[in-house]
Amino acid sequence: RAVRRGSGILDRLEELKLALLSGEAGDGSLEKLARVMREERPHDDDASLTGLLDQIDLRAAVELAKADLRRSAA
Repeated sequence: RAVRRGSGILDRLEELKLALLSGEAGDGSLEKLARVMREERPHDDDASLTGLLDQIDLRAAVELAKADLRRSAA
């Protein structure tokens, strides 16, 4: 489950990247990303997997924060 969640977040980040590169706001991708981030993250005993998932979560949180800043500035 943890790997599936991480993969889903990476997919949403890729959608957001493509939307932004094409000049779109990426609101749909941001909403999907926020929804996935609100889901409870399953616990995993594998330290390397946990570290990787922490990095993915951090990247997603940064993108959501940047989007909030863009909205606030508009």
